[in-house]
Amino acid sequence: CQQLPTIAIHHPPHTSTMNRFLLALVSAVLIVGTSAFAPNQPPTTIRHSNIDTQRNAIWDTVNSLYNNWGKKATASHILFRPSQFPEDEAKAKLLEIKADVGGDPEKFAAAAAEWSGCPSSKDGGNLGEFGPGMMVKAFDEVCFDEDVGVVHGPISTQFGEHLILITKRTGEE
Repeated sequence: CQQLPTIAIHHPPHTSTMNRFLLALVSAVLIVGTSAFAPNQPPTTIRHSNIDTQRNAIWDTVNSLYNNWGKKATASHILFRPSQFPEDEAKAKLLEIKADVGGDPEKFAAAAAEWSGCPSSKDGGNLGEFGPGMMVKAFDEVCFDEDVGVVHGPISTQFGEHLILITKRTGEE
């Protein structure tokens, strides 16, 4: 019985970075790209600005997945929807709440239960754990780039004005 020779395969050092990028790209297309196939407008009324917006959303998701690979964040928020307050009033009230709350998670949860326009208000604004690219860009940037245990904001998104308390972040090097 003759033994076959063993073949060693050597991968270039940049292979893991390329694999990480490709996985981030595929994930972003799956997360954001599926909405591109939703019939939200008749095909004849597609505007160039809609295509640019979709392209930017995909790129933002890929970028976040790549830069925050392996990280998870846990956060709570207080949302003032445009229907609750005009933007200036919302920001002023959120700054007032931020000053009252400080960095106290219990006070933040109580303020979220009282003021937030999000269904998460029933749970003190708790959004649970999430990965990069799962939230809108401005929210994602705060949760993965700013200090944990600090109330951030007001932050503007298409949903309204937010205060964000990052309670935990894992996967950092």
